[in-house]
Amino acid sequence: MSPRIATVSLNSAVDQTVTVPGFTADAVNRVAASRIDAGGKGVNVASFLAHFGHEVAVTGLLGLENEALFARHFAAAGLVDACLRLPGATRTNVKIVDPLQDQVTDLNFPGIAAGPADLDAVAARLTDLLAQGLDWVALCGSLPEGLGPEAYAHLTAIARKGGAKVAVDTSGPALALALAACPDIVKPNTAELGAHLGRSLTDLEAVMAAARDLIAEGVGLVAVSMGEAGAVLARGDEIALAIPPATRVASTVGAGDAMVAGLIHCATRGLSLSDTAALATAFSLGALGEIGPHLPPQDRIAGLARSVTVKTLPPV
Repeated sequence: MSPRIATVSLNSAVDQTVTVPGFTADAVNRVAASRIDAGGKGVNVASFLAHFGHEVAVTGLLGLENEALFARHFAAAGLVDACLRLPGATRTNVKIVDPLQDQVTDLNFPGIAAGPADLDAVAARLTDLLAQGLDWVALCGSLPEGLGPEAYAHLTAIARKGGAKVAVDTSGPALALALAACPDIVKPNTAELGAHLGRSLTDLEAVMAAARDLIAEGVGLVAVSMGEAGAVLARGDEIALAIPPATRVASTVGAGDAMVAGLIHCATRGLSLSDTAALATAFSLGALGEIGPHLPPQDRIAGLARSVTVKTLPPV
């Protein structure tokens, strides 16, 4: 079966999660557990969607030196591997999880460098996938050194020309230029959206207003994640607040990516904004309860969705 969704991962990562109870800086620490996963936002979103039965392809850039980890993961997850390989190694992101202090420390390494010709090659791969009848393209993550911030706006135009809808999850100048292309879904957090708009989003009213600003500019659906406080979703004249229950956090790896996957999944099912808010939040909650970028079984996600409180908010 041909993929109906493609994710673009231009700056993939090897996610190494180490559990260190009582982690202390400037001291010798003992690792209680460790795992390594093929990751990066685009890879994670594809994996989560495949977990829910979607036919998904991944394109983007990988380093030749450690591409075997990704090839094995794509095969195990049932993902179509349409990634290009470049000289060098895909970057490593290390998360030090301290369950005693309920803290997570991130160490993000630099990745492979890319250039305009590499982006053109990814665009060609995406065009080939679009010719097979894609419904959605998800553009996720940071950009590698050597690619300009216009990369996602360029790929958005290609996806639209090929008849697909577009979801974007990035930040900084790349987010600003992608928003100008009016994607169908965007999922910034409050810091990312505040930085884009040039104002601090310190309360619910400010977040609601910011979400409505993006809707007015032509974005289809805006989901602003607020961490433990939940998320604000806006679409057309509707706006909703999703409030999650208190949740034990095993790892934050992939939680935001899970919400992106949830938003796309809900869009393919034509769900209401309220149901989308509940289920997309449940995807994120499910990832928080797992070590590494993984989701629990689908029935567990359905149960989590029922535990999310969704409030319809008045228009701003």
